[in-house]
Amino acid sequence: MSCVSISYESAGRTHQKQRTRRALVAAARDLVAQGVTPKVEDAAAKATISRTTAYRYFPNQRALLLAAHPEIDVRSLLPEEAPDDPETRLDIVIQNFLRLIIDTEPQQRTTLRLSLDPAPNLRGELPLRQGRAIGWIAEALAPLRVRMSEAQIRRLALAIRSAAGIEALVWLTDIGGLSRREAVRVMRGSARALLRSALADLDGGAD
Repeated sequence: MSCVSISYESAGRTHQKQRTRRALVAAARDLVAQGVTPKVEDAAAKATISRTTAYRYFPNQRALLLAAHPEIDVRSLLPEEAPDDPETRLDIVIQNFLRLIIDTEPQQRTTLRLSLDPAPNLRGELPLRQGRAIGWIAEALAPLRVRMSEAQIRRLALAIRSAAGIEALVWLTDIGGLSRREAVRVMRGSARALLRSALADLDGGAD
């Protein structure tokens, strides 16, 4: 969000302004879910808010679309009683991660489009660049810390993330022609194969 937007929203009648912002974000998410890439005025019209007011919250389409990205703030994708086996843990995380992706696919696709040609000053704001999935995957791999360094675990998490997510889903469905169910199966298999390959390398290096 821009500094202008933050300043406007923090000055006076903050509760009403929060309601207005939520209404604009909800309208934008509804439009994205319908296959529309909304402009600020589109969200304003759907939320029955004036264009002038809407632009005080979101000065441009990019700011609106970033705000409309699903707020996924969970710290972990593992159950409370998580298993100790890294492969089982990883499969649980990948399944839950892909479920989040598919449940919010229109918004994920919109954010992916933004990330392909981002303005340099907005790179840090892009949800796909915030590394939440890397953290979830690294947590699944935590039992391997007795055998792998943090750097090795991060590299493995990055490799697994590259094979599972909105980018891979788009390629497998739009280009590869797979159903979403088949695409999920492929991504789970790829994650498992990358983990097994890393473990095999460790075992080979121990000989």
